[in-house]
Amino acid sequence: MDRYYVTTAIPYVNGAPHVGYALELVQADTLARYHREAGDEVRAQTGTDDNALKNVLSARAAGLETAEYVDLVSRRFLDLAGPLGLSFDDSVRTAFDPRHRPGVEKLWNACLERGDLYRRSYTGLYCTGCEQFYSPDELPDGLCPEHRTAPEEVAEENWFFRLSRYQDRLRELISSGELLVEPDFRRREVLSFIESGLEDFSVSRSVERARGWGIPVPGDPGQVIYVWYDALANYITGPGYGTDPEGHDHWWTRADQRVHVIGKGILRFHAVYWPALLLSAGLALPTTVLVHEYLTADGEKISKSAGRSVDPVAITESHGTDALRWWLLRDVGRSGDTDYTEARLVTRHDEDLANTIGNLVNRTVTMVAKYRSGVVPGADSRTGEPSLAKARAAAAEQVDAAVRAFDLRAATGAVVALADEGNRYVADHEPWVLARAERTGQAGPEALDTVLGELVATCRELARLLRPFLPGAAARLTAQLGGDGDRLPPAAPVFGRLG
Repeated sequence: MDRYYVTTAIPYVNGAPHVGYALELVQADTLARYHREAGDEVRAQTGTDDNALKNVLSARAAGLETAEYVDLVSRRFLDLAGPLGLSFDDSVRTAFDPRHRPGVEKLWNACLERGDLYRRSYTGLYCTGCEQFYSPDELPDGLCPEHRTAPEEVAEENWFFRLSRYQDRLRELISSGELLVEPDFRRREVLSFIESGLEDFSVSRSVERARGWGIPVPGDPGQVIYVWYDALANYITGPGYGTDPEGHDHWWTRADQRVHVIGKGILRFHAVYWPALLLSAGLALPTTVLVHEYLTADGEKISKSAGRSVDPVAITESHGTDALRWWLLRDVGRSGDTDYTEARLVTRHDEDLANTIGNLVNRTVTMVAKYRSGVVPGADSRTGEPSLAKARAAAAEQVDAAVRAFDLRAATGAVVALADEGNRYVADHEPWVLARAERTGQAGPEALDTVLGELVATCRELARLLRPFLPGAAARLTAQLGGDGDRLPPAAPVFGRLG
């Protein structure tokens, strides 16, 4: 049994959550559920990044005090747990969680003691949307590559972190795979950034520019800790760094896997800055940074700050949790952005869940009810005819390999492939013909019993394999199939067509 700790990035709460963030939540939740099913000891954590300047600006635009605004919006993110069917064990709201500030201060002091923090004056181009300084050569047409806005020139004295000290060690960790960045083309991107030369970066802001919002620098009340330094620390403050040494040791230091699920726009922070901070403080590093692409709408990035948003709660209210989770896991690729449309979601649901998996289960349950009065044929009635056992075993192996390789699209594809095998098995063996032959005395019950038994076993395996991906639907399928019992109770179909 492994100890598995998986996190999402924590989003700014400067606007309502959108379906792009739902992708990350569902991916991390699926990994957590899969490893729980596998018998691992699992901790899954999410949260909200409350201390950003962009949150302050959004609060002012809304006519609210910052704390009130941040509290209201951050709860909207955490409330996605119900509509998306999430199973996170913990969440950290960085402005309100009593565990967070002590841990951030401890991390700061550890880096300070190492000699990696120092003050100096600085002038640079700052994007408030990214909460990041950019060099001129990183700004195509003079605009932020993420937000397509002109950064503001900022001049002030800040604290800096000696990132340059860790260039060689970071290159070694990522090149060797000791710190795994997935997919591999993102690993190459990180290595290219490191090879270009790492420069020390600012890790504080003046109280005036931060509008008094954030965690004060220990011993320097005129400065607040840079929001990214603050936010990244949530991965260790949640388990107890700075407040609960045993919890931190259990879930961070001694975890077999520490997996961060993030979007591509914040790769540099997670694969370069964060490991450097941990190296400075003498702490264990994440084992994996899993990077997903963006969702788009009409070809444009879905974004709170840009005003382009697709509400995941509205999607689940109109089409159901299963449809949204399935589309996010089944249609979104590992490379290249994916355009969300309602038509794509409906098509994927109906093709895979209603027409393939649902069709097989409904046919199986109907035939067992019709030909065996709902009683599942016993194992002692099986013949030596070809079975689906190899297909079931292969599907389980393929799902396991795909999830452990962080390829959830391939994993869900293996589930659908097993259902396809089941439907072909029905077509090849024609249970209705076997039933007619039995009824007319031309054959005994063994052949039909074998076919029905194989189909029930395959449908039950489908329900089991679906648990991490569609926990609600998997539970309903299991009930429709009578659990592990010998009788299939009357039940309505689990998947109805949406289109």
